[in-house]
Amino acid sequence: MKITDIKTYPLSTKLEQPFAFSQGWVYNRSAVIVEISTDAGITGWGEAFCQGLQPPQIAAAAIESALKPLIIGANPLDTEVLWHKMYHQTRDYGGKGAVMSAISGVDIALWDIAGKHFGVPIAQLLGGMTRTRVQAYATGFYRIKGQGEAPRLAEEAQAHFGRGFRAMKVKLGFGVEDDIVVMKAVRDALAGKAATLMIDTNHAYGVAEAIQLGKGIEQLGVRLRWYEEPVAQEHITGYREVRKALATPIAGGENEYSLFGYRDFLSQEATDIAQPDIGHCGGFTACKHIIALAHAYGVQVNPHVWGSAVQQAASLQLIAAIPVTHHSLFASEPVLEFDQSSHPFRTDLTDLGLTHQDGWVSIPQKPGLGIELDRKVLEKYRV
Repeated sequence: MKITDIKTYPLSTKLEQPFAFSQGWVYNRSAVIVEISTDAGITGWGEAFCQGLQPPQIAAAAIESALKPLIIGANPLDTEVLWHKMYHQTRDYGGKGAVMSAISGVDIALWDIAGKHFGVPIAQLLGGMTRTRVQAYATGFYRIKGQGEAPRLAEEAQAHFGRGFRAMKVKLGFGVEDDIVVMKAVRDALAGKAATLMIDTNHAYGVAEAIQLGKGIEQLGVRLRWYEEPVAQEHITGYREVRKALATPIAGGENEYSLFGYRDFLSQEATDIAQPDIGHCGGFTACKHIIALAHAYGVQVNPHVWGSAVQQAASLQLIAAIPVTHHSLFASEPVLEFDQSSHPFRTDLTDLGLTHQDGWVSIPQKPGLGIELDRKVLEKYRV
């Protein structure tokens, strides 16, 4: 079997209601969908994740200009060979950012082809399904004005709980005082309910402010499952300082890439929970490397998920195959990030819209990613 063609579909659409996270206002949702064709008639789909405010044209150009010439004519089942070929040919000007997102999109599509070729879900190729369903947590609590939105966010927490979510992640990073007011309101709104909370500041703070926020929330009596991206991803020593100062587990890594980036992040004891993003860090192949390294350091792996339906499907296959880090009868299992913000590429793009039943999502059992894409939607939103 040989690769005969690679196509990219950079997608973008304006949001009716823009929203903010700590790093800026989101006016558009974007994605880069990758389609790989073979001479066996098998097509693979992947996604180069557009992180936060990233324009989709960057990763699409990297695939068309740099990666496509490297793998046309190759055997798509040579996933490890092709990953290293793409990485080594681009490492001097890539290694991080949109170039790694491009590699991720290609790699996911190659694994989709492999699963379809062998007639099994990708999780089976990764070693088997450790779990056939995963608990979902609602990611939301974005701002539509900025500060001073605690009452509305408290109502959102109640709404998520009413829809069956028993875990949710609150977006913070809008000033320590405002963040604490928000968490107090969310705590009070969920009083008496069995709900697990996480927070994510998207590296809005320096070390002192990050610790101040963490201690302020601990003093509220809110026990968090994790505190995500307390400081900038490059500030590994800062991660370590925050981790040592708080009782709350620290999570991070959505903006880290490949085995090589995670080597320093993990070896310097910067985090309790590693969060590789499969559409960003290098795809399934890189995630295999990262998971093995994280477990060697005793660090849990809980992937970051914020992309389209393609990335959600890939993340489900990955999560299905992740072993628990600290084995016990009641071990802590990975959970699935279930984005609650507006995103038409999540709901309309494939035949498998992500749904949950009482806060749990079943892992698709069809070959490959287990999805088929709607080409009309691809063309509708194509840039």
